[in-house]
Amino acid sequence: MKISARVDNSLGRHAATLSTDGRSHEIAIAPRPGGFASSATGGELLCLAAATCYCNDVYREARKRGIEVARVEVEAEATLDREGGAIGRISYRARVTARAPESAIVELMRHTDTVAEVQNTLRRSCPVELAGTDAEQIA
Repeated sequence: MKISARVDNSLGRHAATLSTDGRSHEIAIAPRPGGFASSATGGELLCLAAATCYCNDVYREARKRGIEVARVEVEAEATLDREGGAIGRISYRARVTARAPESAIVELMRHTDTVAEVQNTLRRSCPVELAGTDAEQIA
């Protein structure tokens, strides 16, 4: 599975395109009030990635168990000590409303935490590299 994200930013315009295995879609993220850059920070989007991954995986894992989920709420937060530093910790809380005994819902939630890809990637870490640069000079 190949997953990618693309950002195209210029004065007053911020376009974010996501793609998985060639299926692409845009998400709306406004530019900053000054016109350049994204109004969303990378840290916020990293928290969103963790929350979204867990949410989607709850539904996936619930289907496997025959549990009907009506609602998933996830709130993720991170701590960053300084600009340019690494995030020190990400934590998240979830609430799942489903047609199942409470113990089955809790077990589903705990299991999902062990198979959520973003969470597992962050826990284990992975190499990150700048794979190329293209510079264009304005005359």
